[in-house]
Amino acid sequence: MLSEQSTPVIRATLPVVGAAIGEITELFYDKLFDDRPELLRDLFNRGNQANGEQQKALAGSIAAFAGMLLERPDARPDAMLARIAHKHASLGVTSEQYKLVHRHLFSAIGEVLGDAVTEPVVAAWDEVYWLMANALTAIETRLYQESGVAEGDVWREMEIAARREETPDIASFTLRRRDGGPTGSFRPGQYVSVRVELPDGARQIRQYSLSQDPDGPGWRITVKRVRGEVTPEGEVSSRLHEHARVGDVLSVSAPFGDLVLPPGEGPLLLASAGIGCTPMLAMLQHLVAEGGTREVTVVHADRSPTDHAHRDEQRRLVAALPSARLHTWYEEPGELAPEASTGWADLATLDLPEGLTAYLCGPLPFMRAVRGDLLRRGVPARSVHYEVFGPDLWLGQE
Repeated sequence: MLSEQSTPVIRATLPVVGAAIGEITELFYDKLFDDRPELLRDLFNRGNQANGEQQKALAGSIAAFAGMLLERPDARPDAMLARIAHKHASLGVTSEQYKLVHRHLFSAIGEVLGDAVTEPVVAAWDEVYWLMANALTAIETRLYQESGVAEGDVWREMEIAARREETPDIASFTLRRRDGGPTGSFRPGQYVSVRVELPDGARQIRQYSLSQDPDGPGWRITVKRVRGEVTPEGEVSSRLHEHARVGDVLSVSAPFGDLVLPPGEGPLLLASAGIGCTPMLAMLQHLVAEGGTREVTVVHADRSPTDHAHRDEQRRLVAALPSARLHTWYEEPGELAPEASTGWADLATLDLPEGLTAYLCGPLPFMRAVRGDLLRRGVPARSVHYEVFGPDLWLGQE
């Protein structure tokens, strides 16, 4: 909870700080990487730095957190904090790094806002920062403990046991421990980080959902090759597609992620687009292995049936569940999918059960559209959960 003395200061200065937050975060990263260039090389996603998405995500998280402290002073934005904390844990972020961020962030605030940054303003925003940082550190500490690792020590070497080309731009890799021991279980819907050494010596990290049965003999990740005009976008996915082969060793984190299948018997909606099908596959496989009879509505949208990774597997899993239904939309269905609808996913046409819990994964426009459809149909916002691949530019949604 924000203190009484800081609340009016944050309320008065949030519009000014919010208007300048983009400039502040850009300068912050410049300062941070000048001081610690290894963080850009080995921790932060260089592609997201180049296209500006990481700066937007940081700006959005700070502004959203401050706004929530004002709007709901007796509540903590746990949904937003959990998503950030799981991502941090998957990267091996440590509590000491929050001190480094604080130093460069407040230096940037002072430089951008100048004389407007009085002592009361600094004190109030310092309180906001540490409320957020300490909350994240507490969650991350618990996540490390639950994973049985020391703070930041999340990495293990795993061998590629199998590789499968799912589509021309998507490949799956099954991973196993090098010593032959059990890989360990995970919660359906979680992801791992994969650290890849690149030709320039950088060790870049990306997150990939675990797309196989949580209790299976290995971990499977499904990697879409990212193509774009911004360099170095797609440098990790391209490296994996071009060079990763059976027998190669990858540095992989423990599993994290809060978009996980809940226990119980209530109805579910699993809605995905493109590569967003991957966490849903793990959920479906778990439901099949469980032998449950939950009512499950599965929605998937893609460019075409040939672009739909794991299409046959998804269909088999849905068919194996007695109370599951699959609805697909393709921009170009063609003759391979006469049963599919054409165009964008439209949940307004579906018969949805009362009391469902929804899980969304895919591009932001898709998730915004699906969430909007659900809210208009009376599904409570608290029952709609989502996963974002990359920086979370949708912070604050619950």
